[in-house]
Amino acid sequence: MRKLICTSILLSFLNFAVNAQQKWNLKTIVDYAMANNISVKLSDVQAKIAALTYKQSKLSQIPNLNFTGNSGYSSGSNQDPTTFSRITETYLSAGLQLQSSADIFNFFSKRNTIAGNQWELLASKAFTDKTKNDIALSAANAYLQVLLSKEQENIALVQVQQTMSQLNNTRKLVDAGSLPELNASQLEAQLAVDSGNYISAKGNVTLNILSLKSFMSIEADAPFEVDTPPVELIPVEPIADLQPDNVYKLAVANQPLQRYNDFRLKAAANFKAAARAAMYPTLSAYGSLGSNYTSAKIPDYIPTGSYTRNGSIITIGTTDYNVYAPDYRKVEKTADPVTSQFSDNFRQSIGLSLSIPIFSSYNLKTQYLRSKLNISTLQLQKQQDDQKLKQDIYQAYTAALTALEKFNASKKSVESAEKTFEYAGKRFDVGLLGTFDLITTQNNLLRAKLEYSINHFDYVFKMKVLEFYKGQGLKL
Repeated sequence: MRKLICTSILLSFLNFAVNAQQKWNLKTIVDYAMANNISVKLSDVQAKIAALTYKQSKLSQIPNLNFTGNSGYSSGSNQDPTTFSRITETYLSAGLQLQSSADIFNFFSKRNTIAGNQWELLASKAFTDKTKNDIALSAANAYLQVLLSKEQENIALVQVQQTMSQLNNTRKLVDAGSLPELNASQLEAQLAVDSGNYISAKGNVTLNILSLKSFMSIEADAPFEVDTPPVELIPVEPIADLQPDNVYKLAVANQPLQRYNDFRLKAAANFKAAARAAMYPTLSAYGSLGSNYTSAKIPDYIPTGSYTRNGSIITIGTTDYNVYAPDYRKVEKTADPVTSQFSDNFRQSIGLSLSIPIFSSYNLKTQYLRSKLNISTLQLQKQQDDQKLKQDIYQAYTAALTALEKFNASKKSVESAEKTFEYAGKRFDVGLLGTFDLITTQNNLLRAKLEYSINHFDYVFKMKVLEFYKGQGLKL
């Protein structure tokens, strides 16, 4: 038993260690964010509600069936529930009834309502897909920001190491009397600046990781390490394959927002038809089974054998005859048993019901007019979203072209700054260049590298945005 417990603890520890050491790449980050982001979960709940609404509207075609039972204690002058005669007595009563009804014809109101709810369900699913896409794009951007900040951290660390190496060499020359103390002081000041830049870069990495965690719905204090492949390994489609006209055609057909608008328009058309049908007559069938019981004493009348004139006279020929009626004696009879009464009082009914809306305070007409205006609203919303989509695609294409040009320019700038710094270092080593000029050249190289890193990641992200608009997901 102890061995089994130890083994379980060891396996749990190893599982925790593996999870803690997991490195998140772009694909795992996007997949996790789409599955766990709270906005996606909320959208999924709305889709489930739409599914329930659609299911309920389908089931509304099935005839309803209701069973009711009642029991009560009555006193004073009231109506007997079984004989319906007026009595003055205290008694216990009970009743059972089974009722059912079904629409036979209602001018397709329910059918259009069902179709509308089905389109609303598809619209809810499309909106969930849109939310997932938005989260995926945001998570991808946050991931690229983490990579950029890590690259900037590495550049800042190299700068610190270079300045520290130069300071050590200069300090030796100063101690040997070959250089003045001013040279060492200038490098010490530069080392302080470079160290500050490095600390800021490390802080930016932490902040960007926290931002990424928020998109993934991961606790801020949870262990988290990202895989940092070279940005060159992130696949990017050629700009020639992302012409805005072609991207827009694909986007209109594939983007979830456009599908969402299409589905809602179709739903609105069905709801309009249902609202119009509600103004026409409805034919229904109904049926019921029921019975009653009462504990009231039912009076009975027994003939006494004697007769009494009732005051009437019948004339036959020329002779008048008095009319006599039998005499009865009233006897209080005990109520029949429950089972007997339910059996004796059992009743059935079946029939048709026609409902014709004549006047409803203009409610039905108003609902129909609102459904027509809702279609107009959705059509305008679709037109607006399509226009915005086209504008965003053209802007994204222009931004990608600009980012590509800036990226190429910064690449040349880095190459030039590296050569300049290399020559400056050689001149400084032989005493032909001052410390201030060397620091200036080094700072220029740092700025060029940082600019190149920023432009490179900016170009990759702009291209990913264009790929995203095609509605075919992010190529990871």
